[in-house]
Amino acid sequence: MDQSIADIRKDYKLRSLLEDDVLSDPIEQFTSWWSEAINSKIEEVNAMTLATASTDGVPSARIVLLKGLTKEGFIFFTNYKSDKGKQLEMNPQAALVFFWKELERQVRIEGTVSKVSKEESEAYFASRPIASQIGAWASPQSTVIPGRNLLEENVLKYKDQFEEENIPKPPHWGGYIVKAFKMEFWQGRRSRLHDRILYTLENNNWTISRLAP
Repeated sequence: MDQSIADIRKDYKLRSLLEDDVLSDPIEQFTSWWSEAINSKIEEVNAMTLATASTDGVPSARIVLLKGLTKEGFIFFTNYKSDKGKQLEMNPQAALVFFWKELERQVRIEGTVSKVSKEESEAYFASRPIASQIGAWASPQSTVIPGRNLLEENVLKYKDQFEEENIPKPPHWGGYIVKAFKMEFWQGRRSRLHDRILYTLENNNWTISRLAP
């Protein structure tokens, strides 16, 4: 290797984050940062790490895409029979992480998870490209398959079945909403003395505190 992994480092210096800078509600604060991220032309700005855990505490993480944001929480869609779907069925809690390196910012979210309504899932599914709709039927997500040819055969099968018109949402596919009880906003600073502002939900009210970097 040309460079030691331990020697890779970056000094953050773009901005600061003080207690007086943040809004009282973390969803509103996220929306403010989200707008700045959108305006910064960040590629796949909605990419987020989703961490789930089994009932015996074994964690699992992957990148998914944020597809909705309301005052209630953060929405994404997936196969309910996938590994993450099975873990959320057993342990309906999750963590999310957004990292916008162009702004030297990170947002960490912890919350409870529940399914969105069937109507909301159907509405989003109908808005997807036809190829993605077919893909949701064709892929037995997270299961072991003999080869890619199985997926290609399934795609042809469902194309013939639905004729690419009014494709229904699969019963095993839909949305989840993560309702936060903890949110941390991280702003990179020089010498690793980063700003970390933590929101914690207590008795339906948000408290704000600063964490040491």
